[in-house]
Amino acid sequence: MEDSVLSTEPQAAAAADSEAAQSAAQSSPTNQGRPTNLVLLERILSSLDEDKAEDVVQIDLRGKTAIADFMVIATGRSSRQVAGISEKLSDRLKHEYGIISKIEGRDTGDWVLIDTGDVIVHIFRPEVREFYQLEKLWQPGMTPNQDGA
Repeated sequence: MEDSVLSTEPQAAAAADSEAAQSAAQSSPTNQGRPTNLVLLERILSSLDEDKAEDVVQIDLRGKTAIADFMVIATGRSSRQVAGISEKLSDRLKHEYGIISKIEGRDTGDWVLIDTGDVIVHIFRPEVREFYQLEKLWQPGMTPNQDGA
């Protein structure tokens, strides 16, 4: 009897590698597998809702840019709430999916950017969101120069 791991047959070696990869993925306690971009988007939206983020907008970036599949823009009422929403969101994604998000701006709490890879999340204070108007940059059929000026 020949062990498939020690076999010289390419099919047996490939099968053994596949079984080992599946076993490693299932046994990892902190990484339950990377969610699809839609599952990730839904979890981000529910987290923002749980933390009382306001004026949540999701923008589908598929086919428009390679930076991400979706962008989510939300507002917190104060710097403290913006920082809290961003911290809770990044903690939830880390614990539930093993996603380590890149975060910018949490210290000031005016505009926090959370990059999860497939979804980019912007959380603003109301005045800052109004000033930058990111939604206008990504509206269908609009270019940054077409703002009515």
